[in-house]
Amino acid sequence: RPKPCQGSLLQDSVRRYLQLPADQTVLILHAKVAQKSYGNEKRFFCPPPCVYLSGPGWKLKQEQIKARDLGETGFRVCGYMGLDSMGSSLMETQKLSFEEQPDAKGFSCAKALYISDTDKRKHFRLVLKLFFSNGQEIGTFHSKLIKVISKPSQKKQSLKNTDLCISSGSKVSLFNRLRSQTVSTRYLSVEGGAFIASARQWAAFTLHLADERCGRSEFPLREGYIRYGSVVQLVCTATGVTLPPLIIRKVMKQYAMLDVDEPISQLHKCAFQLQGSDRMYLCLSTDKVIQFQASPCPKEANRELLNDGSCWTIISTETVEYTFSESLACIRDPVSPVPLIAALQLTGGGDVAMLEVQGEYFHAHLKVWFGDVEAETMYRSPKSLVCVVPDVSAFGSDWRWLRYPITVPLLLIRDDGLIYSSSFTFTYTPEQSCIPGQQVLSDVPQDSDKLLDSIHQEFTRTNFHLFMQT
Repeated sequence: RPKPCQGSLLQDSVRRYLQLPADQTVLILHAKVAQKSYGNEKRFFCPPPCVYLSGPGWKLKQEQIKARDLGETGFRVCGYMGLDSMGSSLMETQKLSFEEQPDAKGFSCAKALYISDTDKRKHFRLVLKLFFSNGQEIGTFHSKLIKVISKPSQKKQSLKNTDLCISSGSKVSLFNRLRSQTVSTRYLSVEGGAFIASARQWAAFTLHLADERCGRSEFPLREGYIRYGSVVQLVCTATGVTLPPLIIRKVMKQYAMLDVDEPISQLHKCAFQLQGSDRMYLCLSTDKVIQFQASPCPKEANRELLNDGSCWTIISTETVEYTFSESLACIRDPVSPVPLIAALQLTGGGDVAMLEVQGEYFHAHLKVWFGDVEAETMYRSPKSLVCVVPDVSAFGSDWRWLRYPITVPLLLIRDDGLIYSSSFTFTYTPEQSCIPGQQVLSDVPQDSDKLLDSIHQEFTRTNFHLFMQT
């Protein structure tokens, strides 16, 4: 535990951070599966892994470096991306150069990554190393697990083996490759609130299964695995822009198959028919997304002839986000490993209420903070921290006068003052009898101290509630 003066300074810094957060966020987007390369052929990951840098803390950190180094070249962000356990040779990684987008985010993608047939792993992770152009290391960041497949499955997928199936509510990417040429690959994306086909950037879409009997105005979502012939809705995860209800069709040799209802698998060719339309399909034309009317097949009524632009390849995607803030500390050490909180579990009550923080990349130099109050923290494993829940009076409010729920953000802070924020909060909730409008402290009997103590014990025992902000 830091010395009192150090603790006070750190607490003041945390308060300033809570008033004006200057976070730095690293967002990695990548496909959930990767096709293995064979021989001299290189099957580059498609869609290519992308990295986005966002948050006001990047500009603040760059200004600090610029002022300290008195130069113009030391504050650009650079990086390398490769596969884990590949060794240290830069020949096996791809250099990333970040460009600033109109929304002020830094963007880069690794277009030339692949996994060879000499690599016998079934799963791997991507490794991203970031540093400033003056040589100062920022940190190392990992993707989620990626499954290696030899080629898209041509068999009918069984729901007994759901490894390659796509479930409702999961995130997908759609891309189109004219005449099977990699140079002509276009990805479905969103720009300026409109759907576009981009040669550089791709968007992740949440694929929802919908009830076919409902109209366009009402769209109740359903659980389950996506099957051909289902009515679905595509929602851009970054912007929330949504396409109208679509019927997803299997594509075979440029024909939409109208009578197939098997589960959809990774890297399958599919088409999206606008629900209620006369054979109108989602189609790309150069960089635009348009509607294309398919031709009926005179010999087979269960088929419709498509053009190249209406045939899409579907693949599941993953997102991992790392957030930290160096704004209040002069830190030379890398920010990694950046902890990720996945869940909270509360046990006990009263003066011994304990909170277990579950996730990844934890270490012994982390403390849990409830807002600007540090909690006594014990390191259990890289996936678990346990802390003592501070009493509500630590936030400057006497528990006897608590009337409204108090919600505080949950932070993890490294020994040197580096702040890792999270989307989790902790809420102290008063007893129902303490709600305004009810008589709380009138007609208090002579043994009021004992009564208040018993209320306090009951309150602290039963009224801690957790929720995650969405």
